[in-house]
Amino acid sequence: MPDASVALLAATVILVHGAWADGSSWSKVISRLQEKGVEAVAVQNPLTSLNDDVAAVDRAIAAAKGPVVLVGHSWAGAVITQAGGDPKVKALVYVAAFAPDAGMSVNDLGKGAPPTPGLKEVVADPSGFLTITKKGIMEDFAQDLPKTESAVLAATQGPTAAKAFDDKLTIAAWHEKPSWYVVSKQDRMIDPNGERAMAKAMKAHTTEVDASHVSMLSRPDAITAIIMEAIQSVSKSSMAN
Repeated sequence: MPDASVALLAATVILVHGAWADGSSWSKVISRLQEKGVEAVAVQNPLTSLNDDVAAVDRAIAAAKGPVVLVGHSWAGAVITQAGGDPKVKALVYVAAFAPDAGMSVNDLGKGAPPTPGLKEVVADPSGFLTITKKGIMEDFAQDLPKTESAVLAATQGPTAAKAFDDKLTIAAWHEKPSWYVVSKQDRMIDPNGERAMAKAMKAHTTEVDASHVSMLSRPDAITAIIMEAIQSVSKSSMAN
């Protein structure tokens, strides 16, 4: 039965994947949102630069009917932070995601910090694109998924341009838009304490889940619940105005 408050808002949830992934990483969340009557769209990022990925999200926002809730995982936190300046975007949800401020890059956020276990498994090809070893995917990226599922992630991962992590944002939408942040307590790609620090800096509504970096796959019910919370909050705000 579709949620009444969702129907009133008629929001579109745009789900944005991170590095070394694709739109199918949101498949479990999409099916749960659809069961609740929510329109959900997964963007396919080219993973070639911040501007290219933002452009992909901008196209999805332009095509969406009504208000938009942007959801970003990992690298896509930077993408939704930039794309979230669009007036159609009413809320931002960060899932184990980077949240740079304007003038910062993702690499700026990690300066001075030791590499996480997962980052030690990242390898570069001669063209400057990064991938994660199968070992890294199975032990550090998605260690709480069944081995058959994490092996598929390793095989379908999206190579990501190393230079993208140096691209600086010109907008930090979380300053103006209500934001939610889901910390993955067992994250081996982004330090969970770093996630907590970003959530605190954003003054985001923060939830912690006992999950790997890919909590949307290992804990889809929890992630869906947070997205619904964001939708319902925006719905109430919309009705009040």
